[in-house]
Amino acid sequence: MTEDANGWEASAAAWITDMGETGDYSRQHILDAPMLARARLSGARTALDVGCGEGRFCRLLHAEGIEATGIDPTPGLLAQARARDPQGRYELAKAEALPFADASFDLVVSYLTLIDIADIDSAIAEMARVLTPGGRLLVANLNPFTTAGGWVEDAQGNRHMQVHDYLSTRPDRVGWRGIEIVNWHRPMHRYMQAFLAQGLRLVHFDEPAPHGGDSDRARRYRDCPYFHLMEWVRD
Repeated sequence: MTEDANGWEASAAAWITDMGETGDYSRQHILDAPMLARARLSGARTALDVGCGEGRFCRLLHAEGIEATGIDPTPGLLAQARARDPQGRYELAKAEALPFADASFDLVVSYLTLIDIADIDSAIAEMARVLTPGGRLLVANLNPFTTAGGWVEDAQGNRHMQVHDYLSTRPDRVGWRGIEIVNWHRPMHRYMQAFLAQGLRLVHFDEPAPHGGDSDRARRYRDCPYFHLMEWVRD
């Protein structure tokens, strides 16, 4: 298997273009506000962004006064993160083997990255390991019924979300606007069991609604919530 088997290095330039400085619709109008709100409420002074990509959310955390470190396994994305934030700390690393001591961070963020990781048990164990006691693990992820399905239209023109093979865990190759990557579908219980196995405690769960932006796109995300947000505590 090649180093870029999941497609991220080959897709780095297209991803950087697609995200721009402010992120795509989902980030600008659905996820950023609740993710930042939870980060503020956490009282964290230090944070680790696991799968930081081009560093956009690290920069948002910095603006909140949180000392953020980003890791990513994709050199092309890290180069952009460092170019946009020369004073920031960005390291080439994988979620499954974080290069930090135990209890290093008050807050660990996984912002739409679990779907990219094959071995989530090791990744979640590592995220829990580097949390301080009382630290928070803040997760945004795709809802599994969206990764198991897609929109279909009936003879009357009505759109429905059709879900199939929900209980299977599988990699799916997905593509849009020049980005070609592998995302993992897993049923919700697969994620929940991995967090619970680390002794983490769930303190917040949400399926955030869109706010602002194009009304047609907002309706699409209201008809079927694409994302969920979870916050876990290490006691």
